Amino acid sequence: MTEDLSQRTAALVREHLAMPRERVHSLTTTNLNGKLVESLNLLGYLRDFVSASGMELVDAHGRRYLDFLAGYGSVPLGHNHPAVAAAVRAAIDAVVPHFILMAPEALPAALAARIAAISPRSSAQPSELSMAFFMSSGSEAVDGALKLARAVTRRPRFVAAQRGYHGATFGAMAVTGDARLEVFEPLGERTLVPWGDAALIEAQLQKRDVAAVILEPIQAEGGVNLPPAGYLAEVQRLCRRYGTLFILDEVQTGLGRTGTWFACERDGVVPDVLVLAKALSGGLVPISAYVTRPDLWRKAYGTLATCELHCTTYRGGPLACAAALATIEVIEATGLVARADKLGEQLGTRLRAVTAGHPLIREVRGRGLLWGIELAASKDGVAAALIAQWLVVGLLERGIVTQVTTLSPTVIRVEPPLILEEAHIERFCDALRDVLATHATGTIASLVGVGKHLIKQRLDAVLGRAPS
Repeated sequence: MTEDLSQRTAALVREHLAMPRERVHSLTTTNLNGKLVESLNLLGYLRDFVSASGMELVDAHGRRYLDFLAGYGSVPLGHNHPAVAAAVRAAIDAVVPHFILMAPEALPAALAARIAAISPRSSAQPSELSMAFFMSSGSEAVDGALKLARAVTRRPRFVAAQRGYHGATFGAMAVTGDARLEVFEPLGERTLVPWGDAALIEAQLQKRDVAAVILEPIQAEGGVNLPPAGYLAEVQRLCRRYGTLFILDEVQTGLGRTGTWFACERDGVVPDVLVLAKALSGGLVPISAYVTRPDLWRKAYGTLATCELHCTTYRGGPLACAAALATIEVIEATGLVARADKLGEQLGTRLRAVTAGHPLIREVRGRGLLWGIELAASKDGVAAALIAQWLVVGLLERGIVTQVTTLSPTVIRVEPPLILEEAHIERFCDALRDVLATHATGTIASLVGVGKHLIKQRLDAVLGRAPS
Protein backbone atom coordinates (compact mmCIF):
# COMPACT_ATOMS: atom_id res chain seq x y z
CA MET A 1 0.00 0.00 0.00
CA THR A 2 2.78 2.45 0.95
CA GLU A 3 4.70 1.67 -2.24
CA ASP A 4 1.59 2.14 -4.38
CA LEU A 5 0.79 5.42 -2.67
CA SER A 6 4.35 6.62 -3.17
CA GLN A 7 4.13 5.87 -6.86
CA ARG A 8 0.80 7.70 -7.07
CA THR A 9 2.06 10.81 -5.31
CA ALA A 10 5.18 10.90 -7.48
CA ALA A 11 3.00 10.54 -10.58
CA LEU A 12 0.75 13.31 -9.27
CA VAL A 13 3.69 15.71 -9.03
CA ARG A 14 4.87 14.82 -12.54
CA GLU A 15 1.33 15.35 -13.83
CA HIS A 16 1.09 18.79 -12.25
CA LEU A 17 4.50 19.79 -13.56
CA ALA A 18 3.40 18.84 -17.08
CA MET A 19 0.07 20.72 -17.05
CA PRO A 20 -0.51 23.15 -19.96
CA ARG A 21 0.66 26.71 -19.36
CA GLU A 22 -2.88 28.03 -19.83
CA ARG A 23 -4.00 25.85 -16.91
CA VAL A 24 -1.13 27.11 -14.76
CA HIS A 25 -2.12 30.70 -15.51
CA SER A 26 -5.78 29.96 -14.79
CA LEU A 27 -5.06 28.33 -11.42
CA THR A 28 -2.67 31.11 -10.48
CA THR A 29 -5.32 33.71 -11.30
CA THR A 30 -8.04 31.84 -9.40
CA ASN A 31 -6.15 30.54 -6.39
CA LEU A 32 -2.96 32.54 -5.98
CA ASN A 33 -2.50 36.02 -7.42
CA GLY A 34 -4.21 36.96 -10.65
CA LYS A 35 -2.75 40.44 -10.69
CA LEU A 36 0.73 38.89 -10.70
CA VAL A 37 0.03 37.21 -14.04
CA GLU A 38 -1.45 40.45 -15.36
CA SER A 39 1.50 42.55 -14.21
CA LEU A 40 4.07 40.10 -15.60
CA ASN A 41 2.33 40.23 -18.95
CA LEU A 42 1.91 43.99 -18.96
CA LEU A 43 5.42 44.89 -20.09
CA GLY A 44 6.41 41.53 -21.51
CA TYR A 45 7.90 39.69 -18.54
CA LEU A 46 5.60 36.68 -18.70
CA ARG A 47 7.55 33.48 -19.27
CA ASP A 48 6.86 29.89 -18.28
CA PHE A 49 10.12 28.53 -16.94
CA VAL A 50 9.91 24.74 -16.70
CA SER A 51 13.45 23.62 -15.93
CA ALA A 52 16.75 25.00 -14.70
CA SER A 53 20.33 23.86 -14.32
CA GLY A 54 23.42 25.81 -13.38
CA MET A 55 23.31 29.28 -14.94
CA GLU A 56 20.44 28.48 -17.31
CA LEU A 57 16.65 28.59 -17.22
CA VAL A 58 14.50 26.93 -19.91
CA ASP A 59 10.97 27.99 -20.80
CA ALA A 60 8.02 25.95 -22.09
CA HIS A 61 9.04 26.70 -25.68
CA GLY A 62 12.56 25.38 -25.16
CA ARG A 63 14.17 28.82 -25.12
CA ARG A 64 17.22 29.11 -22.89
CA TYR A 65 17.98 32.08 -20.65
CA LEU A 66 21.10 33.09 -18.74
CA ASP A 67 20.21 33.81 -15.11
CA PHE A 68 21.66 37.09 -13.85
CA LEU A 69 19.10 37.39 -11.05
CA ALA A 70 19.86 34.18 -9.10
CA GLY A 71 16.58 34.26 -7.23
CA TYR A 72 17.49 37.68 -5.81
CA GLY A 73 20.65 36.06 -4.46
CA SER A 74 19.05 32.86 -3.16
CA VAL A 75 20.55 30.62 -5.87
CA PRO A 76 24.29 31.08 -5.21
CA LEU A 77 25.45 27.83 -6.81
CA GLY A 78 23.19 27.97 -9.83
CA HIS A 79 20.02 25.96 -10.17
CA ASN A 80 19.76 22.41 -8.81
CA HIS A 81 23.40 22.04 -7.83
CA PRO A 82 24.05 18.27 -7.63
CA ALA A 83 26.07 18.48 -4.39
CA VAL A 84 23.28 20.31 -2.58
CA ALA A 85 20.65 17.93 -3.98
CA ALA A 86 22.77 14.96 -2.84
CA ALA A 87 23.01 16.36 0.68
CA VAL A 88 19.23 16.83 0.89
CA ARG A 89 18.66 13.28 -0.40
CA ALA A 90 21.10 11.96 2.21
CA ALA A 91 19.08 13.63 4.95
CA ILE A 92 15.87 12.13 3.56
CA ASP A 93 17.41 8.67 3.28
CA ALA A 94 18.61 8.86 6.89
CA VAL A 95 14.94 8.97 8.04
CA VAL A 96 15.83 11.39 10.85
CA PRO A 97 13.05 13.03 12.88
CA HIS A 98 11.68 16.27 11.45
CA PHE A 99 10.63 19.20 13.67
CA ILE A 100 10.62 17.18 16.87
CA LEU A 101 12.05 20.16 18.84
CA MET A 102 12.47 18.10 22.00
CA ALA A 103 16.06 16.91 21.63
CA PRO A 104 19.41 18.14 20.32
CA GLU A 105 19.72 17.38 16.59
CA ALA A 106 22.89 16.68 14.63
CA LEU A 107 22.44 18.77 11.50
CA PRO A 108 21.42 22.07 13.15
CA ALA A 109 24.27 21.65 15.65
CA ALA A 110 26.77 21.01 12.86
CA LEU A 111 25.49 23.95 10.81
CA ALA A 112 25.66 26.35 13.76
CA ALA A 113 29.30 25.35 14.35
CA ARG A 114 30.07 25.70 10.63
CA ILE A 115 28.62 29.20 10.47
CA ALA A 116 30.51 30.18 13.63
CA ALA A 117 33.74 29.05 11.97
CA ILE A 118 33.29 31.32 8.94
CA SER A 119 31.69 34.28 10.70
CA PRO A 120 33.62 37.57 10.75
CA ARG A 121 35.90 38.08 13.72
CA SER A 122 38.03 40.84 15.16
CA SER A 123 40.67 41.18 17.87
CA ALA A 124 38.59 44.04 19.28
CA GLN A 125 35.55 41.82 19.72
CA PRO A 126 35.09 40.38 23.25
CA SER A 127 33.82 37.06 21.85
CA GLU A 128 32.92 35.52 18.51
CA LEU A 129 29.64 35.27 16.66
CA SER A 130 29.00 31.70 17.66
CA MET A 131 25.35 31.44 18.73
CA ALA A 132 22.89 30.77 15.89
CA PHE A 133 19.13 30.55 15.62
CA PHE A 134 17.61 29.08 12.45
CA MET A 135 14.38 30.01 10.68
CA SER A 136 12.96 29.84 7.17
CA SER A 137 13.17 33.37 5.73
CA GLY A 138 15.25 36.51 5.95
CA SER A 139 12.26 38.40 7.32
CA GLU A 140 11.95 35.95 10.21
CA ALA A 141 15.67 36.18 10.94
CA VAL A 142 15.47 39.98 11.05
CA ASP A 143 12.53 39.71 13.44
CA GLY A 144 14.58 37.39 15.62
CA ALA A 145 17.50 39.81 15.65
CA LEU A 146 15.24 42.71 16.63
CA LYS A 147 13.67 40.65 19.42
CA LEU A 148 17.13 39.77 20.72
CA ALA A 149 18.06 43.45 20.80
CA ARG A 150 14.92 44.32 22.75
CA ALA A 151 15.53 41.47 25.21
CA VAL A 152 19.16 42.49 25.75
CA THR A 153 18.73 46.25 26.04
CA ARG A 154 15.09 46.56 27.21
CA ARG A 155 14.87 49.59 24.93
CA PRO A 156 11.90 50.22 22.60
CA ARG A 157 13.24 51.89 19.47
CA PHE A 158 15.15 50.90 16.32
CA VAL A 159 17.12 52.99 13.84
CA ALA A 160 17.46 51.98 10.19
CA ALA A 161 18.37 53.57 6.88
CA GLN A 162 16.12 55.01 4.23
CA ARG A 163 15.94 52.67 1.21
CA GLY A 164 17.12 49.83 3.40
CA TYR A 165 15.24 46.58 2.84
CA HIS A 166 14.88 44.00 5.61
CA GLY A 167 11.80 41.93 4.80
CA ALA A 168 8.03 41.58 4.79
CA THR A 169 6.97 40.55 8.30
CA PHE A 170 5.80 43.27 10.69
CA GLY A 171 9.10 43.56 12.53
CA ALA A 172 11.14 43.55 9.32
CA MET A 173 8.81 46.06 7.67
CA ALA A 174 9.22 48.41 10.62
CA VAL A 175 12.91 48.85 9.76
CA THR A 176 12.47 48.84 5.98
CA GLY A 177 12.73 52.20 4.25
CA ASP A 178 9.83 51.81 1.84
CA ALA A 179 7.20 54.56 1.80
CA ARG A 180 4.64 52.16 0.28
CA LEU A 181 4.44 50.32 3.61
CA GLU A 182 2.44 53.11 5.22
CA VAL A 183 -0.69 51.04 4.52
CA PHE A 184 0.50 48.72 7.34
CA GLU A 185 1.10 51.46 9.91
CA PRO A 186 1.63 51.60 12.82
CA LEU A 187 4.71 49.41 12.47
CA GLY A 188 6.42 50.16 15.78
CA GLU A 189 8.91 52.55 17.26
CA ARG A 190 11.59 53.21 14.69
CA THR A 191 13.43 56.08 13.00
CA LEU A 192 14.67 56.03 9.42
CA VAL A 193 17.74 58.13 8.61
CA PRO A 194 19.52 58.81 5.29
CA TRP A 195 21.98 56.13 4.22
CA GLY A 196 25.61 56.98 4.88
CA ASP A 197 25.15 59.67 7.55
CA ALA A 198 26.59 58.45 10.86
CA ALA A 199 26.05 61.83 12.55
CA LEU A 200 22.29 61.50 12.18
CA ILE A 201 22.47 58.04 13.70
CA GLU A 202 24.38 59.44 16.67
CA ALA A 203 21.70 62.09 17.15
CA GLN A 204 19.19 59.27 17.64
CA LEU A 205 21.47 57.17 19.86
CA GLN A 206 22.02 60.09 22.22
CA LYS A 207 18.42 59.64 23.40
CA ARG A 208 19.53 56.26 24.80
CA ASP A 209 16.27 54.53 23.92
CA VAL A 210 17.50 52.70 20.80
CA ALA A 211 17.72 48.92 21.11
CA ALA A 212 19.53 48.43 17.81
CA VAL A 213 20.72 50.04 14.62
CA ILE A 214 20.10 47.73 11.66
CA LEU A 215 21.82 48.28 8.30
CA GLU A 216 22.84 46.37 5.22
CA PRO A 217 26.59 46.59 4.50
CA ILE A 218 25.53 47.30 0.90
CA GLN A 219 21.96 48.36 0.21
CA ALA A 220 20.84 45.80 -2.35
CA GLU A 221 17.15 46.50 -2.92
CA GLY A 222 17.78 50.19 -2.31
CA GLY A 223 19.79 50.43 -5.53
CA VAL A 224 23.13 48.67 -4.79
CA ASN A 225 24.36 51.55 -2.65
CA LEU A 226 27.86 51.05 -1.27
CA PRO A 227 28.68 52.52 2.15
CA PRO A 228 30.85 55.64 2.36
CA ALA A 229 34.38 54.94 3.56
CA GLY A 230 34.42 54.37 7.32
CA TYR A 231 30.63 54.56 7.68
CA LEU A 232 29.99 51.07 9.05
CA ALA A 233 32.96 51.24 11.43
CA GLU A 234 31.76 54.59 12.77
CA VAL A 235 28.23 53.28 13.31
CA GLN A 236 29.68 50.31 15.17
CA ARG A 237 31.74 52.65 17.38
CA LEU A 238 28.69 54.78 18.13
CA CYS A 239 26.57 51.76 19.01
CA ARG A 240 29.17 50.59 21.50
CA ARG A 241 29.39 54.06 23.01
CA TYR A 242 25.64 54.34 23.61
CA GLY A 243 24.89 50.74 24.58
CA THR A 244 22.99 49.95 21.37
CA LEU A 245 23.28 46.70 19.44
CA PHE A 246 24.52 46.84 15.85
CA ILE A 247 22.72 44.43 13.49
CA LEU A 248 24.03 43.83 9.99
CA ASP A 249 21.61 42.31 7.50
CA GLU A 250 23.73 40.18 5.15
CA VAL A 251 20.73 38.34 3.71
CA GLN A 252 21.68 39.39 0.18
CA THR A 253 25.39 40.17 0.57
CA GLY A 254 26.55 37.24 2.69
CA LEU A 255 28.28 33.94 1.82
CA GLY A 256 30.65 35.19 -0.85
CA ARG A 257 28.39 37.44 -2.92
CA THR A 258 30.65 40.51 -2.64
CA GLY A 259 34.03 38.77 -2.81
CA THR A 260 34.44 38.08 0.91
CA TRP A 261 32.45 35.64 3.01
CA PHE A 262 30.59 38.64 4.44
CA ALA A 263 30.49 42.16 3.03
CA CYS A 264 31.22 43.72 6.43
CA GLU A 265 34.71 42.17 6.37
CA ARG A 266 35.80 44.78 3.80
CA ASP A 267 35.18 47.43 6.44
CA GLY A 268 36.75 45.50 9.32
CA VAL A 269 33.41 45.42 11.12
CA VAL A 270 32.01 42.62 13.29
CA PRO A 271 28.40 43.36 14.25
CA ASP A 272 26.66 42.29 17.43
CA VAL A 273 24.16 40.34 15.33
CA LEU A 274 24.58 39.02 11.78
CA VAL A 275 21.55 38.03 9.68
CA LEU A 276 21.78 35.40 6.93
CA ALA A 277 19.31 33.86 4.48
CA LYS A 278 18.93 33.56 0.67
CA ALA A 279 22.29 32.03 -0.34
CA LEU A 280 22.27 29.78 2.73
CA SER A 281 19.52 27.75 1.04
CA GLY A 282 21.77 26.64 -1.80
CA GLY A 283 18.80 27.38 -4.03
CA LEU A 284 16.86 24.35 -2.80
CA VAL A 285 15.47 24.51 0.74
CA PRO A 286 14.66 27.84 2.45
CA ILE A 287 16.67 28.57 5.59
CA SER A 288 17.78 31.69 7.45
CA ALA A 289 19.69 32.47 10.61
CA TYR A 290 20.77 35.20 12.90
CA VAL A 291 24.12 34.80 14.66
CA THR A 292 25.25 36.60 17.78
CA ARG A 293 27.74 36.53 20.65
CA PRO A 294 27.28 34.15 23.60
CA ASP A 295 27.14 37.01 26.13
CA LEU A 296 24.25 38.65 24.29
CA TRP A 297 22.44 35.33 23.88
CA ARG A 298 22.78 34.60 27.58
CA LYS A 299 21.45 38.01 28.51
CA ALA A 300 18.39 37.55 26.30
CA TYR A 301 17.66 33.83 26.56
CA GLY A 302 20.14 32.41 29.04
CA THR A 303 17.85 31.05 31.76
CA LEU A 304 15.46 28.12 32.04
CA ALA A 305 12.60 30.62 32.05
CA THR A 306 13.73 32.50 28.91
CA CYS A 307 15.45 29.90 26.72
CA GLU A 308 12.28 29.33 24.66
CA LEU A 309 10.99 32.90 24.55
CA HIS A 310 11.90 33.04 20.87
CA CYS A 311 11.00 29.84 19.06
CA THR A 312 9.57 28.53 15.80
CA THR A 313 8.40 25.10 14.66
CA TYR A 314 10.56 25.05 11.53
CA ARG A 315 13.83 26.06 13.16
CA GLY A 316 16.71 23.93 11.97
CA GLY A 317 14.82 21.45 9.81
CA PRO A 318 17.16 18.65 8.70
CA LEU A 319 16.63 19.13 4.96
CA ALA A 320 17.30 22.86 5.21
CA CYS A 321 20.38 22.33 7.36
CA ALA A 322 21.69 19.68 4.97
CA ALA A 323 21.30 22.10 2.07
CA ALA A 324 23.05 24.87 4.00
CA LEU A 325 25.94 22.66 5.07
CA ALA A 326 26.42 21.52 1.48
CA THR A 327 26.25 25.09 0.19
CA ILE A 328 29.00 26.31 2.52
CA GLU A 329 31.11 23.27 1.64
CA VAL A 330 30.76 23.87 -2.12
CA ILE A 331 31.54 27.59 -1.79
CA GLU A 332 34.67 26.84 0.22
CA ALA A 333 35.87 23.77 -1.70
CA THR A 334 35.56 25.42 -5.12
CA GLY A 335 36.95 28.81 -4.11
CA LEU A 336 33.82 30.73 -5.04
CA VAL A 337 34.48 33.61 -2.63
CA ALA A 338 37.79 34.53 -4.27
CA ARG A 339 36.23 33.83 -7.66
CA ALA A 340 33.43 36.31 -6.95
CA ASP A 341 36.05 38.92 -6.08
CA LYS A 342 38.07 38.31 -9.26
CA LEU A 343 35.18 37.99 -11.69
CA GLY A 344 33.39 40.87 -9.99
CA GLU A 345 36.23 43.17 -11.01
CA GLN A 346 35.93 41.96 -14.61
CA LEU A 347 32.16 42.30 -14.55
CA GLY A 348 32.30 45.86 -13.26
CA THR A 349 34.94 46.84 -15.85
CA ARG A 350 32.91 45.37 -18.72
CA LEU A 351 29.64 46.93 -17.52
CA ARG A 352 31.25 50.36 -17.37
CA ALA A 353 32.78 49.92 -20.82
CA VAL A 354 29.50 48.81 -22.42
CA THR A 355 27.44 51.62 -20.86
CA ALA A 356 29.99 54.45 -21.13
CA GLY A 357 28.56 57.57 -22.74
CA HIS A 358 25.06 56.20 -23.18
CA PRO A 359 22.39 58.86 -22.50
CA LEU A 360 20.28 56.50 -20.38
CA ILE A 361 23.02 55.48 -17.94
CA ARG A 362 24.05 57.56 -14.93
CA GLU A 363 26.31 55.16 -13.00
CA VAL A 364 27.47 51.58 -12.68
CA ARG A 365 28.40 50.56 -9.13
CA GLY A 366 28.84 47.41 -7.10
CA ARG A 367 31.19 44.90 -5.57
CA GLY A 368 31.88 41.26 -6.26
CA LEU A 369 28.86 39.78 -8.03
CA LEU A 370 26.36 42.41 -6.93
CA TRP A 371 26.10 45.39 -9.31
CA GLY A 372 23.59 48.08 -10.12
CA ILE A 373 23.13 50.04 -13.36
CA GLU A 374 21.41 53.32 -12.50
CA LEU A 375 19.53 55.18 -15.20
CA ALA A 376 20.26 58.85 -15.82
CA ALA A 377 16.55 59.73 -15.70
CA SER A 378 14.91 61.00 -12.51
CA LYS A 379 15.38 58.55 -9.66
CA ASP A 380 11.77 58.53 -8.56
CA GLY A 381 9.66 59.30 -11.64
CA VAL A 382 7.19 56.81 -13.09
CA ALA A 383 8.64 57.39 -16.56
CA ALA A 384 12.14 56.51 -15.37
CA ALA A 385 10.87 53.31 -13.73
CA LEU A 386 9.08 52.34 -16.96
CA ILE A 387 12.27 52.89 -18.94
CA ALA A 388 14.21 50.67 -16.53
CA GLN A 389 11.59 47.93 -16.89
CA TRP A 390 11.72 48.35 -20.67
CA LEU A 391 15.48 47.83 -20.59
CA VAL A 392 15.08 44.70 -18.45
CA VAL A 393 12.46 43.34 -20.88
CA GLY A 394 14.90 43.97 -23.71
CA LEU A 395 17.46 41.82 -21.91
CA LEU A 396 14.84 39.12 -21.34
CA GLU A 397 14.03 39.07 -25.04
CA ARG A 398 17.74 38.47 -25.64
CA GLY A 399 17.87 35.56 -23.22
CA ILE A 400 19.01 37.32 -20.04
CA VAL A 401 17.02 37.21 -16.79
CA THR A 402 17.46 40.10 -14.37
CA GLN A 403 15.30 42.71 -12.64
CA VAL A 404 15.26 46.21 -11.17
CA THR A 405 15.90 46.75 -7.47
CA THR A 406 12.77 46.83 -5.29
CA LEU A 407 13.17 50.21 -3.56
CA SER A 408 14.99 51.97 -6.38
CA PRO A 409 13.21 50.85 -9.56
CA THR A 410 15.47 52.89 -11.84
CA VAL A 411 18.44 50.69 -10.94
CA ILE A 412 18.91 47.42 -12.84
CA ARG A 413 20.50 44.72 -10.73
CA VAL A 414 23.24 42.43 -12.01
CA GLU A 415 23.36 39.51 -9.56
CA PRO A 416 24.46 36.22 -11.15
CA PRO A 417 25.14 32.96 -9.30
CA LEU A 418 28.63 32.58 -7.87
CA ILE A 419 29.43 29.90 -10.47
CA LEU A 420 29.61 32.65 -13.12
CA GLU A 421 32.23 32.25 -15.85
CA GLU A 422 33.92 34.81 -18.09
CA ALA A 423 31.86 33.63 -21.07
CA HIS A 424 28.68 34.48 -19.15
CA ILE A 425 29.95 38.00 -18.50
CA GLU A 426 30.59 38.48 -22.22
CA ARG A 427 27.15 37.12 -23.15
CA PHE A 428 25.45 39.46 -20.69
CA CYS A 429 27.43 42.50 -21.80
CA ASP A 430 26.83 41.73 -25.49
CA ALA A 431 23.09 41.58 -24.81
CA LEU A 432 23.23 44.82 -22.80
CA ARG A 433 25.13 46.58 -25.57
CA ASP A 434 22.55 45.45 -28.12
CA VAL A 435 19.64 46.57 -25.90
CA LEU A 436 21.16 50.02 -25.46
CA ALA A 437 21.86 50.30 -29.19
CA THR A 438 18.55 49.06 -30.59
CA HIS A 439 15.87 48.67 -27.89
CA ALA A 440 16.41 51.34 -25.22
CA THR A 441 18.38 53.97 -27.12
CA GLY A 442 17.14 56.97 -25.14
CA THR A 443 14.33 58.34 -23.01
CA ILE A 444 11.87 59.21 -25.78
CA ALA A 445 12.49 56.08 -27.82
CA SER A 446 12.10 53.90 -24.73
CA LEU A 447 8.82 55.54 -23.70
CA VAL A 448 7.49 55.15 -27.24
CA GLY A 449 8.43 51.46 -27.10
CA VAL A 450 6.66 51.07 -23.78
CA GLY A 451 3.56 52.79 -25.16
CA LYS A 452 3.41 50.58 -28.24
CA HIS A 453 3.78 47.47 -26.13
CA LEU A 454 1.05 48.51 -23.71
CA ILE A 455 -1.34 49.22 -26.60
CA LYS A 456 -0.62 45.79 -28.08
CA GLN A 457 -1.19 44.09 -24.73
CA ARG A 458 -4.49 45.94 -24.31
CA LEU A 459 -5.66 44.91 -27.79
CA ASP A 460 -4.67 41.30 -27.09
CA ALA A 461 -6.76 41.37 -23.90
CA VAL A 462 -9.78 42.89 -25.67
CA LEU A 463 -9.57 40.41 -28.53
CA GLY A 464 -8.96 37.46 -26.24
CA ARG A 465 -5.56 36.65 -27.72
CA ALA A 466 -3.10 34.67 -25.61
CA PRO A 467 -0.02 36.55 -24.34
CA SER A 468 2.82 36.34 -26.83
